[in-house]
Amino acid sequence: MGSREPARGGGSQGEGPLDALVLLYVTCADADEARRIGRDVVGARLAACANVLAPHTAIYRWEGEVQEDAEVAMILKTRASLVDAATARIKASHSYSVPCVVALPVAAGNPEFLDWIAEETA
Repeated sequence: MGSREPARGGGSQGEGPLDALVLLYVTCADADEARRIGRDVVGARLAACANVLAPHTAIYRWEGEVQEDAEVAMILKTRASLVDAATARIKASHSYSVPCVVALPVAAGNPEFLDWIAEETA
């Protein structure tokens, strides 16, 4: 599938580039922040699900220096048409001045699961 085609097939009406499914990859300072943001975004129906992943080490350049910190990653399952709203909501309550929020396209998957994501974010 091309990047402008819907991410899921079969039966759903109104599919187009903005109806494609995406995963939002977000990093947070700790698990509490990730859970709080995840519950908020899912509660607002901007994502169907949030997976808070194990802590990891982030090595990055910030303000001219190489930094190393513990972080927690989160993956949110949503629709492309909701990325802007979800990003704004995440940024509004995130502790970082420039939080990582990136959308990754879903090329294919279990059709019933992909339909569930679309239904929960409708």
